[in-house]
Amino acid sequence: MRAVDLIQRKRDGGELSEEEIDFFVRGYTRGEIPDYQAAALAMAVLFRGMTARETSALTTSMMNSGEVLDLSDLPGPKTDKHSTGGVGDKTSLVLAPLAAACGIVVPMISGRGLGHSGGTLDKLESIQGFRVNLSLTEFRSVLSRCGMALIGQTPEIAPADRRLYALRDVTATVESAPLMAASIMSKKMAEGIDALVLDVKCGGGAFLESEEEARELARTMIAIGRGMERRVVALLTRMDQPLGRAVGNALEVAESIETLKGRGPKDLESLSIELAAWMSHLSGGGTLEAARARVREALRSGAGLDKLRQVIELQGGDPSVCDSRSRLPQARETMVVRSERDGRVSRIAARPVGQAAMLLGAGRETVDAAIDPAVGIVFHKKVGDPVAANEAIATVHLNSRARLDGALALLRGAIDVRPQAPQARRLVIDILT
Repeated sequence: MRAVDLIQRKRDGGELSEEEIDFFVRGYTRGEIPDYQAAALAMAVLFRGMTARETSALTTSMMNSGEVLDLSDLPGPKTDKHSTGGVGDKTSLVLAPLAAACGIVVPMISGRGLGHSGGTLDKLESIQGFRVNLSLTEFRSVLSRCGMALIGQTPEIAPADRRLYALRDVTATVESAPLMAASIMSKKMAEGIDALVLDVKCGGGAFLESEEEARELARTMIAIGRGMERRVVALLTRMDQPLGRAVGNALEVAESIETLKGRGPKDLESLSIELAAWMSHLSGGGTLEAARARVREALRSGAGLDKLRQVIELQGGDPSVCDSRSRLPQARETMVVRSERDGRVSRIAARPVGQAAMLLGAGRETVDAAIDPAVGIVFHKKVGDPVAANEAIATVHLNSRARLDGALALLRGAIDVRPQAPQARRLVIDILT
């Protein structure tokens, strides 16, 4: 069996067998198949797609490329959440502490930024000392002590996906639905969870802009999870404008902390509550409305913030960031973007905003690129808000002017002000159970 033959067959629209997919995954994980052949296969899949059988086989092979955790010795339901990625999406930092405060064990294995979207690990690493690279023994210890842990993929968990994830980011193959489904579900099914809540995004800032494509991805992942006897639900959510107001790693951590204090943006708060409520509901927490009430109480009482403070300390970070945002990295310079006219904000296009933040240094264009945790953008207006001529719409946080002109051009092109507000649209489009 040769890798080049499999690449050629997929390039020509053929179907790969389970054995062939497993051969490729094992060979790539062991370093016997080079990056350039994996990139070629990923591009072939992007253009030709995969059948349901192929996608399931790819997920299983990637999951079995490493250790599958058994957390049955930890008391309580084990439930996680995954988002398909967007701009300003920091819900994990809000909902994981809220869910843990409701008695759910949350073994969250997260990823780094992909393309124009931010990554949970990059955000967490803006907290001084925070360790996302825990051993599995340390991971279990943190879980047992506070009911949640937020880590990256270890060498033991789905190592095939760990390699392919980084490769997809720099080879323009992120948007492939089969590769997205296999990547997400191989990690999540290896976590030892009982249930999973998926936040599948569509719109201009999502990897899959079409609602129907996002819906199909959600169905694919639900089918994979159900096939592995897990309880899975998917919320189809809108990603046209950034979620919340902050885009950029330390800025998003600060906004998440404010949200856990009850002072965050309403769209971020409401989506975090809804996702955490579904986590509680799937974990046996009674009716969905009762689950929502429990999550809201965890927010109101400060129990969620206490959980975040605890997990930061247990993972080596500085918990004082929960009391003072000055403990987070600060950019040396800020620049205000103002409205050119009176009116209503009719558009803040998420994708160019994410690209602008990446140009400032908040994201990476190559696998080994360093991220600047302090830079990013904070919006003072959301879509539908009134704005006067010369009023601030956003503040850019920067440490270098090297690519500022490009970032500002993207940001200004993303914002539109018109006489009338656009029709309001629901953030949660549908729930697939």
